[in-house]
Amino acid sequence: KRVRGRFLRFSISKIKLVVVFVFSLGGLSQAQTSNIARSDILKHIVTQCVDLNKKDYCSNCALPRVDSACISNAECRQTNEVWAMNQDYVAIRDIKMCGCSSDFVHGLALPRLTITGIEDPLREEGIWNFAWDVGVQRIEPMELALAINPKSERTQNQLHIHILRLEPKARILFPKYSSVITQNLDNVWMLAEQIAKSKGLLDYGVLVIKAQHSGYLVLVSPESPEGAFTQWKCDRT
Repeated sequence: KRVRGRFLRFSISKIKLVVVFVFSLGGLSQAQTSNIARSDILKHIVTQCVDLNKKDYCSNCALPRVDSACISNAECRQTNEVWAMNQDYVAIRDIKMCGCSSDFVHGLALPRLTITGIEDPLREEGIWNFAWDVGVQRIEPMELALAINPKSERTQNQLHIHILRLEPKARILFPKYSSVITQNLDNVWMLAEQIAKSKGLLDYGVLVIKAQHSGYLVLVSPESPEGAFTQWKCDRT
């Protein structure tokens, strides 16, 4: 009941955050936003807004980087912040960090190619190592959580792994779920898919954390692991 109630609060809050994100686009020109569907915001950021050297960057990007010259003194929700980037992946600040204290961390690791989500056969294992390397720069390894939500529980059509803190008491819930220990992050998608098939799950989310003794724990959940196991939002009260 505790997990279900917390997941319900997560779902309601997630809807509110999407509305806030879309509303923040209202301050930009119609030409910049008219062709961006709500579910394509992250895809737009990845394809148009993370590379400052992209031709006509300011005119084509609706949510420019905070270190760009497109707009000055922009509100947090009208920008994106790149934490790390290589030719394959990029890590950015999640909009949920806007308005939070500096000790709250919530980032997103995304492929720079258009890859829909957890169900996309083009997903690459390399994104897990990339996300982990970014995460440990901001969060202690034993507190770090990487989470990707089921297709039915996501709002965006671009694959994204959440980089955030594990709930302090989350580990006591793990025996209720199927998981496996791996010594590296080179086979997370494969292991998660094997677990899901063994449990008859067609739609599922994945949580990756540091195991208690060695290696990493890969957990498969039919519900949102972001909502069930992590500190996914800050307390603004």
